[in-house]
Amino acid sequence: MGARRLARIIALQTLYEWDFKDKKENVEEIFERNLLEFAPNLKEKEFSRELIKGTVENLSKIDEIISKAAPQWPIEQIANVDRNILRIGVYELLFGDQKAVPPKVAINEAIELGKAFGGENSGRFINGVLGAIFREMQNL
Repeated sequence: MGARRLARIIALQTLYEWDFKDKKENVEEIFERNLLEFAPNLKEKEFSRELIKGTVENLSKIDEIISKAAPQWPIEQIANVDRNILRIGVYELLFGDQKAVPPKVAINEAIELGKAFGGENSGRFINGVLGAIFREMQNL
């Protein structure tokens, strides 16, 4: 497994736990605990930290974008895993460094996370939502 993929998994795990606990626990503490337990030698630690920090800082904008791209799925009704994969994907698409992570790579990585950690239809759902957001980006 690549270092960036593992960094995304740690970010997902951290955001999942933070969201599950109603955002009441310090996300940085959750990240440090996950890092220590699951990836103490992670080479892309700062990339993972950036995904978490950027997602949390832009959370309301990200959730609004997801809501517009998937109006039939209110944000709180999207499964916690899928919701946080989408959040990371939207962060990478709209707020991240597109030279370091091109949009199609961000979408593909999110789909792969959905297939690995989500439900049976997560990959397709994530692809549909992020694909719609990407098409909208192209029209701006």
